[in-house]
Amino acid sequence: MLSVSFTRFAETIHCKEEKRVVSITVKLLLEDCTGTVYFTDIQAQEGDRLTGYTINTETMLEKFRQNNSIVPVRFYNGVVRSSETIILFNLGKTSAGLDCHIYPIQGMQAGGIELSQGAGAHKVKFKDSINPGDTLSLLASTRQCLKNGSPSEKEGFFQYTAASDSKHVVKLEDRKSARVLFEFQEMQEGSERP
Repeated sequence: MLSVSFTRFAETIHCKEEKRVVSITVKLLLEDCTGTVYFTDIQAQEGDRLTGYTINTETMLEKFRQNNSIVPVRFYNGVVRSSETIILFNLGKTSAGLDCHIYPIQGMQAGGIELSQGAGAHKVKFKDSINPGDTLSLLASTRQCLKNGSPSEKEGFFQYTAASDSKHVVKLEDRKSARVLFEFQEMQEGSERP
């Protein structure tokens, strides 16, 4: 039986904050080695902290189970005024995609709503202006950004919730409010890939 071991390497790249990264080139360089080396999966992200990942490409994820039953989708909701850090509890065994729904109470300009994780990493900004009664949906489960059910532009990343407790920052225009709803399916490692 072949034993495959993966090691995760991380490197921080310091960029000028006012400049946009257009491309990244990665070159694999090995010296004084024998055997077979597999190079898989590159993850680029904002911030100075490593975030969740699937440990091994041989293992597939499946919905989190307790007592042999799939745990239902988890929901968290609340009201945010100006800016709040919301902590979500993910009892699954690994990170999971996060669907975010925002219901503004007052109108906001384009770029007036931002979501990020932890200390501000993995940030997303909505490009459309928003009116009371609108619904913004950022859906990691289907890789969609929607305004009132129609495609909408965003700048940044779909969100996820880390295993255990996961911090999420919601920033709105000063003194503006919105209802928020977060939902996600907790996950765990499943069987090996066929």
